[in-house]
Amino acid sequence: MTDKMVLLDLTRAGVAVITLNRPHIHNALNAELIEQLSDILLDLHKADGMRAVLIEGAGNSFSAGADIEWMRAAAEYTHKDNLEDARALAHMLHQLYTLPQPTIALVDGAARGGGVGMIAACDMAVACRAATFAFSEARLGLTPSTISPYVLKAIGERAARRYFLTAETFDADQALHMGLVHLVVNDKNELAAQSELLVQAILENAPGAIADAKNLIATIAGRSLDDELMEETARRIADQRATPEAKEGLDAFLNKRKAQWSD
Repeated sequence: MTDKMVLLDLTRAGVAVITLNRPHIHNALNAELIEQLSDILLDLHKADGMRAVLIEGAGNSFSAGADIEWMRAAAEYTHKDNLEDARALAHMLHQLYTLPQPTIALVDGAARGGGVGMIAACDMAVACRAATFAFSEARLGLTPSTISPYVLKAIGERAARRYFLTAETFDADQALHMGLVHLVVNDKNELAAQSELLVQAILENAPGAIADAKNLIATIAGRSLDDELMEETARRIADQRATPEAKEGLDAFLNKRKAQWSD
């Protein structure tokens, strides 16, 4: 057994595969795993040539949420210790959410609490039909606080009012219905095949444009449609049109060839 709680596979050029690596306890989160994952995400933020990031769980679960031993220790923490712990998780989720590369969560088995937060923080999610989900914090006398910004963006306030308050388990079809995942597949083989289709689609697109599109979504979402917003969106597309990437894309289209960034 390795002491690495998070594995990073860079075998394929331009594609990073992150694996939560505590299969014996369903990839439960603790301070060490969060720190290791944060370090990897920080490196990916600065990585040149990285086009897509996949995140998965080793074994039979995506992530069962907080490690019970971690929670037991936290019961004896000071308020300052608990605040630092929570900040570390919040920071990791923000790093995941703001990665310039497209992120894809590949979900099999159980996803609970912070594990569901990680799924919500990714751009895309594909789940096996047997996957299950829950925001189980209320049963433990806790609240899903640090994950809530990402979950509410994914499933909306109305769904959160049910599932945050009941802590009930829901299946992949319900996760699809709520917008937590984008696709449901039958098994791990289909999970791998569908993730490859998504990666191939991403690799056909300009990496700079993708990063700008992610930033655009984060900037525009929830804002009022007014003159200021229209001016900002006009400026953004004008700036993008002037980039070498846009010129290459247009030339490739007009000359019926693949763009330089295509896989």
